[in-house]
Amino acid sequence: MAEQRIDLLDPFEVAQLGGIELVAQGVVEGFLSGLHRSPFHGFSVEFAEHRPYQPGDELRYLDWRMLARSDRLFVKQYEEETNLRSMVVLDVSRSMDWQGAERRLSKLEYAKRLVAALTLVMLRQRDATGLIAFDDEIRAIVRPRARAKQWWELLRTLADLRPGQGTAAQPALERVVGLLRRRGLVIFVSDLLLERELALRAFQYLRHRGHQLAVFHIMDPGERTLEGPPEARFEDPETGGHVVARPRELRAMYAETVRRAIVEWRAACRGGGIRYHHVLTDMPFGSVLRRAAAARPHLG
Repeated sequence: MAEQRIDLLDPFEVAQLGGIELVAQGVVEGFLSGLHRSPFHGFSVEFAEHRPYQPGDELRYLDWRMLARSDRLFVKQYEEETNLRSMVVLDVSRSMDWQGAERRLSKLEYAKRLVAALTLVMLRQRDATGLIAFDDEIRAIVRPRARAKQWWELLRTLADLRPGQGTAAQPALERVVGLLRRRGLVIFVSDLLLERELALRAFQYLRHRGHQLAVFHIMDPGERTLEGPPEARFEDPETGGHVVARPRELRAMYAETVRRAIVEWRAACRGGGIRYHHVLTDMPFGSVLRRAAAARPHLG
């Protein structure tokens, strides 16, 4: 029997295999093994600190110590030589700390593993890659680099992230936008439970400045339908507000409201030249990576 690829397994089961590092490495290796050809321009399975010398390379970039150790010619790879500058913007607001079933990852835990896999792929293809995490404030910043140690710094940051207490607020988004000065690819990972017009203004401003954008809309399957006892108390985890309602009476209206919200987000993003991906937390990580690869913005 063929060995199962973990990138195609249930995310909760995959997460039980080990920490973020092992999960992301296994997911990426499975994802790459399933490709007939790489959809990534300039893809390399090695990090980009050094590359073999090629005729025409400037001699001043030769690494003479590597030559002495290995009797092979390598040139030093600098950040300016990378294919793309990529920044992942991760929403860690309190609403991301939600899971609709016991054997399911919370939205944030799913997103952290997805980001770890995405950044590993981008670094292997020589993209300078960084991370910004935010809720109502900026919680973490990792500057974009293409060096070999970059992924480990990203992993440490992801592992330390905890759900915030608030939601995305205008000052936080304004600071995120202010940090993204050099043009490149911006990957926005969020449950999008924030003010739509505020987020779209930020996206449009980034597009105006020449950035390419991709939005990963993270949603728990339980958010698509309204289930529960005959009468239930629903509480907003970020504001503390609550309401008592009968789920059966509201189920159809609720489902239509969620469907319409997804449609509107997709239309608004695509209308602004932004890649939109709707991602459920029971979706195998490899499926999301393939979708991202097929629609990678700088490949047209």
